[in-house]
Amino acid sequence: MLVKRIISSGILISVISVVIFFDWLCGLIATIFIIVGLYEYFMMLEKKGINIYKYFGIGMGAVIPLSIMFRFEPTKSWELLFIVLALFFILLMQFKRRDSSGVIVDISTTLFGILYVSWFFSFIIKIRYLSGGFGFLVALLLIVKLGDIGAYLVGSRWGKRPLMQHISPKKTIEGALGGLLFSVLGALISKSFLPFGYGQLLLTAICLGVLGQLGDLSESLLKRDCQIKDSGSIFPGMGGVLDQIDSLLFTAPVFYFYLSVIVR
Repeated sequence: MLVKRIISSGILISVISVVIFFDWLCGLIATIFIIVGLYEYFMMLEKKGINIYKYFGIGMGAVIPLSIMFRFEPTKSWELLFIVLALFFILLMQFKRRDSSGVIVDISTTLFGILYVSWFFSFIIKIRYLSGGFGFLVALLLIVKLGDIGAYLVGSRWGKRPLMQHISPKKTIEGALGGLLFSVLGALISKSFLPFGYGQLLLTAICLGVLGQLGDLSESLLKRDCQIKDSGSIFPGMGGVLDQIDSLLFTAPVFYFYLSVIVR
């Protein structure tokens, strides 16, 4: 399992190292990740017995990152308008059902997938398209992903006290603290990419580190409800796409708004 994890990590890091240099390619790969992530999410729900609108949700979810890539913004809050339209069409689709039981669950889980996977992760593209976006995205990935690595390494070696055993039995307090330490290390490494002083850099690292771990725990909560270990198997030893992007789903939107509203 460790060998598979190392190989998968090496391939993923190599791909990202090339993709991140080109904004359009970064947007394309992020869109592919969103499509695959949505498929994994809907498959989890199908295994749980929920009647979701899988292909409709994937199609709607793909439009959000594509609209950002092609800078299609008819309104200032285009993504929110699109999500409202998605809800409208999902509601219309209910009229042909003969059995209305479970309608609220079906609508809610479909719309949640579009929000959770597509809209949240599409902020990766928005960050890359900012002025100086290359450096900002490198910094985000270093802070969050080094936090993931640190939590895994420290937790597997020294972890003893469970963090939230009812959600993820293998996660420990020691691992969480190790993750935060590695997030700070990632922020220091990326100092040249960020217009921050050391105090602001430390605060950013801690906030993103905490949000990254909350994103990881949130996906673990979904998987536990669906009674599965991994969202998929596309990355041997590491799980699916959702397993790799979960720590970015909360951090990317927060970091984007911080950069666009406070910093820039």
